Amino acid sequence: MVTAPTPVVTKAPRHAAVVRVTHWLTVIAFLALLVTGAEILLSHPRFYWGESGNPNMHALFSLPLPTSRPWVNNGFGTAMPDGNGWGRYLHFEAAWLLVLTGAVYVLWGLARGHFLRDLVPVRGERSAGGFYRAVRAYLLGQRNAASDAHTYNALQRVTYLTVVFVLFPLMVWTGLAMSPSFTAAVPAAANLLGGRQSARTLHFLVTLLLVLFVAGHVGMVTLAGFWPRTRAMIVGRSGSVPGEEKP
Repeated sequence: MVTAPTPVVTKAPRHAAVVRVTHWLTVIAFLALLVTGAEILLSHPRFYWGESGNPNMHALFSLPLPTSRPWVNNGFGTAMPDGNGWGRYLHFEAAWLLVLTGAVYVLWGLARGHFLRDLVPVRGERSAGGFYRAVRAYLLGQRNAASDAHTYNALQRVTYLTVVFVLFPLMVWTGLAMSPSFTAAVPAAANLLGGRQSARTLHFLVTLLLVLFVAGHVGMVTLAGFWPRTRAMIVGRSGSVPGEEKP
């Protein structure tokens, strides 16, 4: 009697190693940027539009926060400790980490077809109606757990593409546009945005959008199973999601 060979089962990771490493480096860089950015913000929590801005000018909007600069009167009687120096230094270091990590991820994703294969909406999701139906079905729990182990839903696809190719590049651009040395060499970086203070205002608004994205991202991961999804982003597979072992 001839025994049929046992089929080989290969374990395909939910996330490739490059995705996992760049994901966590981005988390570290983003948290450092957020903390140091808040420290820098306290030196002048007022925002303007145009090339220049100072406490004697009308602000586009102002945040009700105490400041670390006594001459910036923001309605508080005392000034916060001034950590602007170390904040800016670490902010720039974290920004370089983010840029280099993002470059590696994008180049790898383009070379391996990651964006086209995993993030570009599939045929039925490319119209407004199809996208709405796909998102609605996912939010109502009408999804396949096995296929969900290896694919992104419609909302994730569009959101990740927007973050990678719109928000993060805009964050880098507006950050560079605030640098006097960079704008001296490339004046168009600030001019196209309306000036250095416009770049600062846009930088802050994009930060808010990224914070909202992170909050929503963590919320979706929590609803889908926080520890299995987190483990998958660390070691490649969760160990408890159906469909992780693919023939």
